[in-house]
Amino acid sequence: MSLWSLETLVPLPVLVPLFGAGLTLALHRHVRAQRAISVAAIAIALAASVALLVAADDGPVVVEIGDWAVPVGVGLVADRLAALMLTVSGVVMLCVLLYSMAQGVADSPGRDDDPDADEEAQSEVIPVAIYHPTYLVLAAGVADAFLAGDLFNLYVGFEILLAASYVLLTVGGTGERIRAGSVYVVVALLSSVLFLTAVGFAYAATGTVNIAQLAERLPDVDPAVRLGIQLLLLLAFGIKAAIFPLSAWLPDSYPTAPAPVTAVFAGLLTKVGVYAILRTQTLLFPGHERVEQVLMVLAVLTMVVGILGAVAQDDVKRLLSFTLVSHIGYMIFGIALASEAGTAAAIFYVVHHITVQTTLFLVVGLVERRGGSTSLDRLGGLAKVAPGLAILFFVPAMNLAGIPPLSGFLGKVGLLESGVADGSLLAWLAVIGSVVTSLLTLYALVKAWNKAFWQAPSQAIVEGTTGEAVLPRGMVGPTAAMVAVGLALTVVAGPLYAYSERAAATSMDGRTYVDSVFPGGAERGTGSSNDVVGEGHP
Repeated sequence: MSLWSLETLVPLPVLVPLFGAGLTLALHRHVRAQRAISVAAIAIALAASVALLVAADDGPVVVEIGDWAVPVGVGLVADRLAALMLTVSGVVMLCVLLYSMAQGVADSPGRDDDPDADEEAQSEVIPVAIYHPTYLVLAAGVADAFLAGDLFNLYVGFEILLAASYVLLTVGGTGERIRAGSVYVVVALLSSVLFLTAVGFAYAATGTVNIAQLAERLPDVDPAVRLGIQLLLLLAFGIKAAIFPLSAWLPDSYPTAPAPVTAVFAGLLTKVGVYAILRTQTLLFPGHERVEQVLMVLAVLTMVVGILGAVAQDDVKRLLSFTLVSHIGYMIFGIALASEAGTAAAIFYVVHHITVQTTLFLVVGLVERRGGSTSLDRLGGLAKVAPGLAILFFVPAMNLAGIPPLSGFLGKVGLLESGVADGSLLAWLAVIGSVVTSLLTLYALVKAWNKAFWQAPSQAIVEGTTGEAVLPRGMVGPTAAMVAVGLALTVVAGPLYAYSERAAATSMDGRTYVDSVFPGGAERGTGSSNDVVGEGHP
């Protein structure tokens, strides 16, 4: 592999943030250096992701780490789906990082490159001194999960991002965050145990954990064993993706974290679980009608139960957390249809939702800063005292609700058309559930808009004594950029949807993926490597 070959780009979204994490940890006393390294690392990873997005359109780009041929070695695969997820996650992580630096999440009180800060100040520094390295580790874990070419490496990617998320969720060490973090850790560990158990069963049944090789060997496995592996994986990924009834942990965990942490969690972490479901269902377990029917039912329940929870909330953070759960149902609906059209609509909707949900949580961080609360009963009049903030909330809120011609509307139309084309009773039920959920989403967001921005403001908000009268430009800028990205998805919806359709076609076919990982044809799955010599070695 040449130093400047295309394959060189594949590991960069993983390796560069990890290298940056080490540097920022070593430079924990130098805040400015931490910031510069973090921004540079995420920007480089994003640039590599964009290059892979273009390159993968001509076929998956595969790299074998250490020149050990798969499945003996670890393979990273950047196909259309992985490259698209890498790119949108890179945009989100860069904007959230800039937002968090402006908010001061990673700043330490009482010291800015001052090694002589007193002991009390140093004790306050400890949680935030590791924000940058932890954030970069999270970015590396997300990228590794998207690029993983085998189930065990996918498990490793999940564990990397989950370990980082444990730290980020409890930044500041308040009692509420520790409690929420404890629930999050228990749930995440349970899903990890289930995932690892499924990986062990898959290896025992097929002799491999390589995804491409599993795609070839699983059809020959006993149907009952194959179904057991599939259900275990779905259970593990369903917890991570917050599919009903495995979603109760999310609304109690995410709202307690700082605004940028909640934003990146809401935008990305559940979508990694959705990505894993999409990848395994289309490539490893295609055409199992009963499982697809179960997924369809769960999709409807996730949409409806989630949005009913949102309607009942009087805190905007919890309201958005429930809408997050609800709209996961749309993605599962597309996957459950098991058609190219449904999968393409699900992929498009994932890209839309990552962008819009992240944006809304960033805006809520600004609302809390300006109004001093996220309780809808305590807010009011923000449209008058902060009209720019009102616009920043309104645009992504209408996008999430699916108001035409925004990307949320286009994604939902694609899902509804696919459901109608399917024509089954469950598909029609999901179509009806989707429409009802969209209307209730609009109702919940309009209610939040009216209470936070139109109802009579308190005197404290008018006078600026509650919260801050002037919001930091460094926080408003990245938020506005994310709003612009959400609008850009509408402008480029045609090419983006076409790319999603090509990604869906590749995922549903599976042949392209397998042949890219094992181009040798007849030697497929031998695991031979130039570095493994001697009689008796594969």
